[in-house]
Amino acid sequence: MDVTADELAGVVDLFGGLTRAELERALSEAAFRADGTSVDEAVLETGVEDALESFALVAYEPEAADGESVGSDMADGRTDGGSESELLVAGPTAFPIVPDAAEDVPHILDVEPRRPNRNALGETAREQFVADVTAAIDAGDADRCERLLDVSYDLEAWAPIDLATERDRLTEALE
Repeated sequence: MDVTADELAGVVDLFGGLTRAELERALSEAAFRADGTSVDEAVLETGVEDALESFALVAYEPEAADGESVGSDMADGRTDGGSESELLVAGPTAFPIVPDAAEDVPHILDVEPRRPNRNALGETAREQFVADVTAAIDAGDADRCERLLDVSYDLEAWAPIDLATERDRLTEALE
């Protein structure tokens, strides 16, 4: 089962957020219900990473919002493969779509609906955005800078954050 970034966002949005393992289980259930197939883990991981890069998904560590200690894997706001407690949440660029055969997944999986802290989620997204802006500018990647400029407006509408400084940096880099 191949899924788009919007479909990944649609599945996590059914619950308010899912861990990577829960997302894989949800998609496996949907794939089996649809046509008896399974999910290719490597393809799913690539899809998740692409969705994170495009801000269709945002990786969120709930403990960070609660003031608890967070492991060193959260140093840059995004993890390599994600921690066990990291939630994937539908991001600002997503148009969440529930894939065929996934609409019943909430009744199949034993996962309680989640309501991530919007302020902490926004701060996590802001930190990742700033890191992505710095990387794009340092690499001289004009296409990525233009895309991030567009994403900045989506992020501000999605979360209570201000990205004017980062937009100025991007605009300056594009001149």
